[in-house]
Amino acid sequence: MSLDFEAPKTSEPESVPPTQPVARKSSAPLWKLLLRDRVATVAAAILVLVFLTAIFGPMLVGDAATDQDLDRSNLPPFDLDTGWMNVLGTDPLGRSMFARLVVACRTTLSVAIPAVVLSAIIGSVIGMWAGYHRGWRETSAMRVADVIMSFPSLLMAVVVLYVFSPSAANIVLVLAITRIPIYLRTARAESAELQSRLFVDAARTFGASSGAVIRRHVAPILLPTLLTVATLDFCFVMLAESSLSFLGIGIQPPDVSWGLMVAQGRTYLQTAWWLSFFPGLAIVLTTVSATVLAAWARIATDPAQRWRLNVPRSKKSRLLPVRKVVS
Repeated sequence: MSLDFEAPKTSEPESVPPTQPVARKSSAPLWKLLLRDRVATVAAAILVLVFLTAIFGPMLVGDAATDQDLDRSNLPPFDLDTGWMNVLGTDPLGRSMFARLVVACRTTLSVAIPAVVLSAIIGSVIGMWAGYHRGWRETSAMRVADVIMSFPSLLMAVVVLYVFSPSAANIVLVLAITRIPIYLRTARAESAELQSRLFVDAARTFGASSGAVIRRHVAPILLPTLLTVATLDFCFVMLAESSLSFLGIGIQPPDVSWGLMVAQGRTYLQTAWWLSFFPGLAIVLTTVSATVLAAWARIATDPAQRWRLNVPRSKKSRLLPVRKVVS
């Protein structure tokens, strides 16, 4: 009896097609990411409208903000019988509220933007210089920042403007000085961490000076963070200017700002509510829009968080954990 054993049949290896390199999707530009977020898009549109109003608005309204007509005193808003310029009503002197809001927009931004830019430049430069070199430079810069921050910024502005004349230049200078420590501490902390990185050591090894390293390697990395801080600080500075004008030590007549308009209309809240309502609404919309845009910019400029803006809304709900409630 012969036993025939057949060798097990081995399957031949299937030919695997060669893998082709997958083309990595390039990240979408920031404006496309902005359009995907409806809330951030609305906030950006409001800010663009505010800036365009500040630039071109006073030229369009002309002298309507200063023209007085006592026969049209305290006209209610949304009445076009007296012309479209009085669509938001008039003040006790018969001046157009719409035209005054437009002119006040330029005045408010002409104080807030220079104060933020000045404090951001000075604080960032000193902070990067101190954080990169460390030692006595860092200690001296931080002690100066601690001294400035030990005084409440609004209280310091009130005292300084009470002693000196409350002009727009003095307001910008005081608000800029009080906001320098914010950028100084932020830039110092980031640059102190970056100065020990390998790419900074490599730049120093190849003979790059400290100024070149800060300018070419440290500053570009710090820029997104500083821009986000500046956007949030813009809200604080604008509210501070409005508060100073409300207290009577900010912008002085015949100039007009949103805070001054709120202060001038507080005595007419029961009879002419629109005198304070519309300037206050402009302040709220501008600050909220800047805050929303700053939160979006923080995610958009962070490579570790930017993927959230690329995920569609339907997929975002799948990525979020769902908790089941057991009854």
